[in-house]
This record gives sequence, C-alpha cells and structure tokens, in this order.
Amino acid sequence: MQRKALPVVYLALFVDMLGFGVILPLLPFRIEQLGGTGAWVGAVLTAYALAQFVMAPVLGALSDRYGRRPLLLASLAGSAVSLALVGVADSLLMLLAARVVAGLCGGAIAVGQAYAVDLSPPEARTRALGMVGASIGMGFVVGPALGAALSGLGFTGVSLAAAGIALANLLAGAVLLPRRPGPGDAVPPRRTPGAHAALAVALRLPALRPVVAAIFVSMCAFAAMEATYALLGARRYGLGPVGLGLVFTGVGVVMAVVQGGVAGRAADRFGNRRVAVAGAALLGAGLAVLPLAPAWLGYPALALLAAGQGLLGTTAAALIAETGGRALGGVLGIGQAAGAAARALGPLAAGVAFDLRPGLPYYLGAALCGLAAVLLLRSGSTEASPTTVEMGQPA
Repeated sequence: MQRKALPVVYLALFVDMLGFGVILPLLPFRIEQLGGTGAWVGAVLTAYALAQFVMAPVLGALSDRYGRRPLLLASLAGSAVSLALVGVADSLLMLLAARVVAGLCGGAIAVGQAYAVDLSPPEARTRALGMVGASIGMGFVVGPALGAALSGLGFTGVSLAAAGIALANLLAGAVLLPRRPGPGDAVPPRRTPGAHAALAVALRLPALRPVVAAIFVSMCAFAAMEATYALLGARRYGLGPVGLGLVFTGVGVVMAVVQGGVAGRAADRFGNRRVAVAGAALLGAGLAVLPLAPAWLGYPALALLAAGQGLLGTTAAALIAETGGRALGGVLGIGQAAGAAARALGPLAAGVAFDLRPGLPYYLGAALCGLAAVLLLRSGSTEASPTTVEMGQPA
C-alpha cells in the first residue's frame, strides 16, 4: 500500500504547483490591467511568501496532531479556492487577498514531505523527499508552459482553468490518498499539544537550528539569482523573454532531475550532511561564476547552481526529518517557513544590491552559500536523537 500511496502524494504536490505555475506568467500583466505598478507586482508575490512563512509550520504541526491526509486535503482545497478568487478579483486589494489565501494554504509542501517520510522506510527517506522536490519543481516547469498555451482564454479563464485543475486534484486526493494512518497520523490527540507548543519544542533542538539557518541563507542566495538574472541575462547575453523562459525551464529541469534521481543515491553513499555541504558549494560556485562568465560558460554555471540547489534542498529536508520524531510535520514546516522568508526577503535585498553593482547579488550569494556550508557542518557536531522531539516532551 505504501508503494502505491507515495506516487499519489507526489502527483498531488505536482498538480498543486502546476495550478500556481499556470497563472504565474500572466499575473504581472493582470496587476498592470488593474492599475498596479512594479511595486504591486512585488507586493503580491511577497504576500504569498510571507503568508506561507506564517502558516507552513502551523499546518505541518497540525498534521502531526490530526493526521497528514486531512491537512493535505485542506491545503489542496485552499489552493482551489485561492485560484478561483484570483480569477474573479477585480481590484488590486482583492488580488492581494487571494494570494494571501494561497500562501496560507502553502503548507501542503511540508505536509506532503511529512507524508512521504511516514510512508518510507528510513533508508529511503532522502529519495522520497527528493521525489517530493522533483514533483514540485516539475509543476513549476510545466505550469508556466501550460499557462502560456491557455493564454488565449484571458487571465480569468486561465485562473478558473487552474482552479478546475486544483479541484480535480482535491477530488483525486480524497479518493486515492490512503486512509490507513502512518506514523504521523497515529499520535493520540491527548498527548499532542497545539501547533505553537510543538514548534516551540522543535526550535529548542540544537541540531535543527543550524540546518534551518542554512536553508534560509542558501535560499536567499538562490532567490536573489531568480530575481535579478533576467536583468543580468539581458545585459550580458541579450536574452529576451523567450530566451529567459528557456533558461529558467532548463534550471527547473536540472533541479528536478537532481532531486528525483541523484540526491538520494548520493546520500546513500556519502550521507545527507556531506551531500548538503557539497550542494551549498556547487550553488556558491555557480553564483560566483555567473557575473563574469561569457555565454559558453554562463549556461554550465546555471546548471551547476541548479544541481547544487537540488542536492542541498533535498538533503537539508532529510536532515530536518532526522530530528523530527513525532513533531515531524512541525519541523519540516519550519524548514519551509525558512525558505518562504528567504523568498520574501532575498529578492528585495538583491534588487538593491544589483542597482549598486550588477554582480553584487551573486558575490553576496556565493558568500551566503559558504556560510550555509559552515552551518551544515556545525549541525553535525550538535546531533540530537529523533526521540528528543516527542510532542509535549521538553528537548
């Protein structure tokens, strides 16, 4: 049953990200139609990340208490509602509110990660988490392409089509996701405190804090590249919208391949921590090369940093899962919150740095990746047993 259930979890997360990716290319133009400026575009995108930052660990911790299946289904339902609201929004404030709703339901990733860990034996957890990351990544790769293909329907039509996809995903999940409880579903409610109490316990773990910090600083570096590469690519290589779209598609495909096929095998051989440190090093090397690289070297540098991010993201999640115990959903949610905070703050800082000097966001990002590697190595000297995060037990 577990082998059959895991692909259902992967598919649910893929389709969830697909629905968001479908509207992504058209969202800035819709904001302009409603009278918004570039600042509004940034505000709408940042609102999603901030809402996810607040809610991801809460939803993850609630899944520890009430079970993965109901919380994952609730998140999928929220995604369908938010996409429908985006489609009918006729003002900037309503559009902003719809994206906040989407961010509040963004805990589906943490819940899905915990679900995959529950359904996997310990030796296969990193591979399962890699497949979760690959499913999410491919949703972002396929989604924008589908959105471009459906653009003739107009923004409202595309958004409602995405909402329909999300609703179908919810119905499929309700039918196919297993009802039999896994480890995260079997915790008796009387032994389980509220979500915030669980998070307070989890954050006391010495082994957890450096990994979460590493996720934050490395995602700041990667988000800075995402935010500014369009400007750098246009200046250095003359890339237009089509070329940039192909570049980011290539980055997404490399990340998905590494997460789904390489990270788990590498972790089996070298261990999660060593692979995570190697991922941080590859990401930093790619960022350091990009501002100065000629075209023939720029694209391999992008592939290098994409591979590094794929390795780092998968194995960092696995390191977090090792500390989780019965608070597994909560601690994975903390990792997702760290990434969401970085996606909210990283682009803002990168924009300011780019105005000072185009290469500055990349050099700073490389330095942050070095810091991430140090933090990951430090986490190895503060190991905690998984049993130290029993819900309701002090660490």
